[in-house]
Amino acid sequence: MKIIIVGASGTMGRHLVTAFSKEHEVIKASSTGCNVQVDITSTASIENMYKQVGAFDALISTAGPTFVGPWKKLTDREFRQGVEGKMMGQINLVLIGQHYINPKGSFTLITGALSHDPQKNFANASAANAAVEGFVRGAAIELENGIRINAVSPTVIENSPQYFPYFPGDIPVTMQQLEYGFRKSIFGANTGQVIKPY
Repeated sequence: MKIIIVGASGTMGRHLVTAFSKEHEVIKASSTGCNVQVDITSTASIENMYKQVGAFDALISTAGPTFVGPWKKLTDREFRQGVEGKMMGQINLVLIGQHYINPKGSFTLITGALSHDPQKNFANASAANAAVEGFVRGAAIELENGIRINAVSPTVIENSPQYFPYFPGDIPVTMQQLEYGFRKSIFGANTGQVIKPY
C-alpha cells in the first residue's frame, strides 16, 4: 500500500512513519525536511504534492496549525490560523486528493478531544477540530469509488509533555494507542467516523 503521511516531521508523524514503513511504501510530506514539501495552507502546494506523488492508497494527516493562547488575545487574525491551517488545510487535502487517490482508498484526518472537551487557551483548536469532524461526516456520504474518510481524535499525547499542564486530569494517549487509531481508519471498513484512541 502507498501511504502519504502529511506532517511526517512532527511528533505524531514521525512515529507513524516508523510504524507503517515496516509494511508499506510511505511518502513523507511536510513543510520542511521530507520526501515531498507541502504547505497545507496553499491549494497550489497541495496540488503539486499530489502531482509529485501520483496515485496513492491512503493519506494520513497529522498536520494543522492553530492558535494557542489566552481568549483575550484571540482576534480574527489569530483565529484564521486554525481556519486556514487545521480546518481548510485538511479539507483541501481531501477535496484535491480525491482526484488522485486510488479506488477504495482512504483519508484519515487529525482532530482532537478539544472538539467536545474544551480547555483554556484552545478555543481556536476546538472550533477547527469540530469543523473537520463535521466535514468528515459530510464527505463520507458523497465520496465515490469506495473511498473512505475518518478522523482520529486523541487527547494530549504522551510524547508531548509540554502540553500536559493544559489538560489537567487527562490521561495521555500512548503512541501505540494513537497508531492503532490510524490503523483502524486505514485498514478497517469504517467511514465518516471520529475514532477516539483512548
